[in-house]
Formats: sequence, C-alpha cells, structure tokens
Amino acid sequence: MVNALPRMDTGADVDDGSFAAYLDPMVIRSARQIYETYYSVHPELTEPPLGVAINRVTHRGKLIFTRKPALLPQECFIPFDLIQSTAY
Repeated sequence: MVNALPRMDTGADVDDGSFAAYLDPMVIRSARQIYETYYSVHPELTEPPLGVAINRVTHRGKLIFTRKPALLPQECFIPFDLIQSTAY
C-alpha cells in the first residue's frame, strides 16, 4: 500500500523550543511553582532538572532529572530553560 499523502517538512521541531508558543502560560507558571517548591524543600539540589512533566488539566507534576519522560495524553513536558525564562 502506498501512502497517497506526501510527507511535508513543517520546519517545526519538538526539541527546538518553538512549541513554547502553544503552551498555556498557567501551565508554565505551575511548572515553575513545582520547581520552586521542590528547591525550597531540597536546597542541596546542585544539578538542575531537565524539566517538569505536568498534567495540563490538574497542573500536578514532577521534576524530571534523568531523561525526557514518556507522557500520558494529558501531560506535557516543560523544559527547565522555559521554567527559568522571565517571559512567564
């Protein structure tokens, strides 16, 4: 079977940070709050996390330190550099 639709390059890559424009600012703020709460409880943290895996509906999440996680359909990954950004 041949795919009738041609594959098109949209120019957007998930890893280049361009997806940040599509994220809800409240989700990013919640991710920042999760990080700040974790850091206040664990001030000995020396290695920054890769980011926060967060549920877009409930805004519950956890810090990710080892590698990008496998996410559930309602979750998204907020990279640490976006959490540190002052834009949100």
